[in-house]
Amino acid sequence: MAEWTTADLCDAFDAELQVAPGVFKAYGGAAAFCGPIATVKVFEDNVLVRDALSEPGSGRILVVDGGGSLHRALVGDQLGALAVQNGWAGLIVWGCIRDSVGLLPLALGVRALGANPRKPLKQGSGYRDVPLQFADVRWVPGHWAYVDADGIVLASRSLRP
Repeated sequence: MAEWTTADLCDAFDAELQVAPGVFKAYGGAAAFCGPIATVKVFEDNVLVRDALSEPGSGRILVVDGGGSLHRALVGDQLGALAVQNGWAGLIVWGCIRDSVGLLPLALGVRALGANPRKPLKQGSGYRDVPLQFADVRWVPGHWAYVDADGIVLASRSLRP
């Protein structure tokens, strides 16, 4: 069990936290995860997502702004396995995943708006390592995300003991 909960972090650090609304569903095998974030902004295209997950994650969380699209998945079990292999702590997707059953056994935290079996486009368009704005919060590369069953909180620094 983690030495923190999002509820405890809100109690202790409320003034310096952003809290995402409860619109994300849990996928993946890690119920709770935290780490500094890296960002990708795409739309129904996951080439840059794969590129990011192919690099060492070093315990980071990849935040994917997929424009909230529910029409194509941006991450599936193959990219989930790649993320685990390269040391990523988790994924937060403002869009859809696929292969949800294949993501369950992975030691990876995954949050997304939903699942869709349709594969993503492969055009390579989008942006990496830029601040993002969705779900009523600002996602800044290098800031920290804490995720558990109660939700997602963001801090500009590590709050781990």
